[in-house]
Amino acid sequence: MIVSATEAAAHAKPPRIGLVDTARGAALLAMASYHFSWDLEFMGYLTPGTAETGWLKIYARAIATTFLFIVGVSLVLSSRPEIRWPSFWKRFGMIAAAAAVISAATLYLVPGGWIYFGILHSIAVLSLIGVVFLRLPLPVTLLVTLALFVAWITDTFVMPGVLSSHLFDPRYLAWLGFAATPDRSNDYVPLFPWATPFFLGMSLARLAFRTNLPQRLTALGTGGTWLARLGRHSLAFYLIHQPVLIAIAYGLTFIVAPPKPDSVATYLRQCNTSCTVEQGEALCRSFCQCTLDQLQAQQLFTPFQAGEVKADDERIMALAGQCSAQIEPAPQQ
Repeated sequence: MIVSATEAAAHAKPPRIGLVDTARGAALLAMASYHFSWDLEFMGYLTPGTAETGWLKIYARAIATTFLFIVGVSLVLSSRPEIRWPSFWKRFGMIAAAAAVISAATLYLVPGGWIYFGILHSIAVLSLIGVVFLRLPLPVTLLVTLALFVAWITDTFVMPGVLSSHLFDPRYLAWLGFAATPDRSNDYVPLFPWATPFFLGMSLARLAFRTNLPQRLTALGTGGTWLARLGRHSLAFYLIHQPVLIAIAYGLTFIVAPPKPDSVATYLRQCNTSCTVEQGEALCRSFCQCTLDQLQAQQLFTPFQAGEVKADDERIMALAGQCSAQIEPAPQQ
C-alpha cells in the first residue's frame, strides 16, 4: 500500500526541540549548585539548616518547579503524534529503578532523613498519571491544572495548611502531599502541590500543538550546544553528580578545615526549621529564643546539644511547656 506524503508527515515523530533540552540542562546545573550547598553544610562549611531556609529554600523550590514543568512538556512532545509505548515504559522503568536505588542508598547512609518520595519518585508517578491524561480531551487537563493551581494558592497563601491533616502523616500516605507533619526526608516532593507545574507543562504543550509554536521553536536550533546535550542525559547526570560533589566537598576538608559551628546559631536555626512546620515564623522565633534562654539559665544547653540530655527529659519538656504558654497569643475578646 502506498502511503501519501501527507499521511507520512502526520504519523512522523516531531523533530526534537533543542530549547527544551537547553532549559533542562540549565535546570540540571542549578540543581547541582543547590546540592553542593547541601554538601558544604553536611561537611560543616555552612551552618546546619542553611540549605533548607532563606533564599536557598526558594531556589530549591524554583528548581523543582522548573524540572516538573519540563517533564510535563517533554511527556507531550515524546507522545506526538501518538504514545510510543516501548519508549515510554523503558523510560519509566529507568526512572523508577533509579528512585528505588536512591531510597535504598539513603536509607542505608542517612536513615534519619532517607528519601522515600523525592523528585524521581514524583516524576515516575506523575508520568503514569500524565499518560492517562494524554488520552483525555484537552479541556479535562486544563480543568485539573486550574484546580491544582487554585488549591495550591489557597493552601499556601489564603488558608495555609487547610488541606493538611495528620491522617496523611505516615509515609504510605505522605507521598500524596496532604501530611501535616511528614517524616523528615532530604528530598520530599509529594504529588501535591508538585503536580501543579507538571500539569501546567502538559497543558501548555498541548495548547502549543494547536498553533505553529513547536515548529517555530524547532527552527531556533540550539540543540547542538553542550547545555542541550547535557539536558538529553538528565537521569545519568542526576545519579552521578551528587557522589562527585560530595567527594569534592570531602576533599576540601583536607585543604581548608571547616569552621567550628556556633552552637547557639545552630540551635536556633534547627529549632526554627522544626517549629515552622506547624507554627508561624514569628511565634517560632519567640519560642526558640525562650527555650534557648531557659536552657542556658538552667545550665542544660551544653549537655542538651551534646545529646547527654534528651528531648523527652522532664526538664526539657517543662521549659518547652513554659515557653509555649508565654508566647501563646491571647484570645480575642
